Amino acid sequence: MTLQVTLERVSAIRQALADPATMIGSSAALTGGAEAPGANTGTSTGGESSFAAELKQASAGYGAPSEASSTGSATTAALLAGAGTSAVPGLTNAAGVGGLSGVAGLTGVAGVAGSAALSPADAAYQSSPGARIVAIAESQLGQTEQPPGSNESPAIAQYRSATAGAIPGAPWCAYFASWVASQAGEPIGEQGQGAGAVSEVWSWAQSSGRAIANGPGVVPKPGDLIVFGDEHVGIVKDVLPNGQIQTIEGNYENKVAANVRSPTEATGYVEMS
Repeated sequence: MTLQVTLERVSAIRQALADPATMIGSSAALTGGAEAPGANTGTSTGGESSFAAELKQASAGYGAPSEASSTGSATTAALLAGAGTSAVPGLTNAAGVGGLSGVAGLTGVAGVAGSAALSPADAAYQSSPGARIVAIAESQLGQTEQPPGSNESPAIAQYRSATAGAIPGAPWCAYFASWVASQAGEPIGEQGQGAGAVSEVWSWAQSSGRAIANGPGVVPKPGDLIVFGDEHVGIVKDVLPNGQIQTIEGNYENKVAANVRSPTEATGYVEMS
């Protein structure tokens, strides 16, 4: 339903409350609109249509419109004149809807498109893929299994949604990495289908030229995946001056956790940017 239709319905209800006679004898459906005059309607001796004359006669004897009715009329006139909604009761606390200054119930919403709450990663979307990956992974720190040891929680179910054929209750470090990469616009897999096992992550990395075997002089970049054989995968956050690697890992001690790894722990890295 459009805002204009809603305002018309509100106006019609206010008019009916202020002037009940307009509803007597009406055969119009209760849709918020007024019944139009028939095609054969004539005119009165005063030059008015009989419909207008009947409307005036039905209104005779009633007092001046109430404050609510006056406000409704003024509001309608203001809207028709393009004056905005600053005078509309209950329509003053939101922005960005069709150029109007407010819509009830949308307080703080910055427009129709993209009105969802902003995530901590949004500022990083103007940066590199690696920065996006790190920011999104950081936003999930502290997500835990419920109960611990179950490989389950609402957040983990969301992580699985990024991997085709994901299995509930399965170890989820690769699901987490796949979800973060997908959210950052750098999905894992030839078709962007994600990976449910560390071996699948590494196989994709090798086939796409992203795999880097660990060894002397190898230094990963923020946002790269850090791989531990076929057992575990995490995300590189940063490399410290002493060479140790800060990571963010899903399914580490039953949660998404920050960790610090020695340069020799990983078997390899996957370039993501």
